[in-house]
Amino acid sequence: MIGHIGIVACSAEGAALCYRTIAAEGATILGDHDHPRVTLDSIPMARHMEAIRAGDWAAVGELMLVSAGTLKGAGADFLICPDNTIHQALPFIRDRSPLPWLHIAEVVAAEAGRRGFRRLGVTGTKYLVESEVYPEALAARGIDFVRTPEGAREDLNRIIFDELVYGDFRPDSVAAFRRTIERLRDEGCDAVVLGCTEIPLIISDANSALPTLDSTRLLARAALKRASSGGPGPRPSTGSG
Repeated sequence: MIGHIGIVACSAEGAALCYRTIAAEGATILGDHDHPRVTLDSIPMARHMEAIRAGDWAAVGELMLVSAGTLKGAGADFLICPDNTIHQALPFIRDRSPLPWLHIAEVVAAEAGRRGFRRLGVTGTKYLVESEVYPEALAARGIDFVRTPEGAREDLNRIIFDELVYGDFRPDSVAAFRRTIERLRDEGCDAVVLGCTEIPLIISDANSALPTLDSTRLLARAALKRASSGGPGPRPSTGSG
């Protein structure tokens, strides 16, 4: 029995990339034009941002819980959220979630461990970079990390929210991310987490000074593997974000 994946969306570009990855790569496991059933629920990103800007992660969690209930009703077996930032809200709802979750940072940390990386640079929104979402997931596997340097956080945050989430990809913004990754390399990182689900739309191994850990596609592949195994999905994450 192939599992049914529920996608809790925040930004359209990140959710679309996650869905496309599941659909495109499903064929490698299940056969031509095949993939697990996928249902996506998208509460407008504006509602999430109101709570994020207020620092009200409990309210963000309630939005995620609404989507979780909708997806449960649609028949989903487990949930993924292709948005790193709002994983900070999972601790507020995990005990009440009607379905289990795959945690994006835990998926990335597992891949980093598999590939033998020991010190990761973490990029993403300022909310994500300043959070414990990745530090806690990486610490559980004994992996060190470096946050995006403070001087670059606001610039990259602006690029993400003003450009990438709207599908606006500019050469100078690509250059800004590349410079940041070079700085992380100079601080001893051996790989970089693309910790916003839109970053992989402009950064990859082809133009990065460090090997990349593409959180969006890694999450999609983990969901594809879980669904294809036919199991009911993992237990609700006990991670903190």
